[in-house]
Amino acid sequence: MKLKKSLLRIGCAALCLILVCGIAVFCLNAVVIHTAEKYFLTQEEAAIPADFDCILVLGAGVYESGAPTWMLRDRLNTGIALYKAGASSKLLMSGDHGRKSYDEVNSMKDFAINAGVPSEDIFMDHAGFSTYESMYRARDIFQAKRILIVTQRYHLYRAVYIARALGLDAYGIETPPQVYGGETMREIREILAHVKDVFTAFFKPAPTFLGETIPVSGDGNLTNDK
Repeated sequence: MKLKKSLLRIGCAALCLILVCGIAVFCLNAVVIHTAEKYFLTQEEAAIPADFDCILVLGAGVYESGAPTWMLRDRLNTGIALYKAGASSKLLMSGDHGRKSYDEVNSMKDFAINAGVPSEDIFMDHAGFSTYESMYRARDIFQAKRILIVTQRYHLYRAVYIARALGLDAYGIETPPQVYGGETMREIREILAHVKDVFTAFFKPAPTFLGETIPVSGDGNLTNDK
C-alpha cells in the first residue's frame, strides 16, 4: 500500500513537471515570435529608406560539390534582390567554415558574384557557427548596427529576436515560401531552439571566435581567404 502511494506521488510529480515544462516552452516560444514579428518587413519596405549597414544572409548548408542547398539558394537570391533594390550596399554572408572540407561562405560569395554583385561589396563571416554567433559577430567584428536579416520565416523569428537582444537595430526579410524536406522536424527543433536562445541572448556568452574588427562599411575583399 505504501509502495503504491509512493508511486502515485512520483507519477503526479512527474506529470506536474512535464506540464510546467510544456507551459514554459509554450510561453518562451510565444515571447520570441511576438517580439520579433513586428520587425518583419517586405522587400519593398526594406528598400525605403536604403540606410541599412548590411544585408545579413545566414548559411543553410552546401552540397559535397560546394553548391548551395535549395534552402540556401533561396536566401541568397532574396539577399541579392534586396542589394540590387538598394536596401543596402553591402552583403554579409555568415556561415560555417570551421574546417577546410566544409565551406558555406565562399560558396555563398561565389553565388552572389555570379549574380553580378561586386566582390568588394560581399563580406564573409567564416565563423558564423550558429544564429547567435552570426549576430554577435555582425555586431562586434563587422561593426554593423542596423541590419536586414534574410532567412526562411520559421528561422527569422529567432534570428531577429537574438539580434535585437544584442542591441542591433535588426529587421527580418523572409524568403519566398517553399516546401523543403524535413519541414516538420525542423519546426520542432526550432521551437526548442527558441527556448535555448532566450537564455543564450540573456546571458550573452562570447562566440567561439572573435578577432580584429572588419567594418562592413569597408572592402569585403578583406574577408577573402583564397
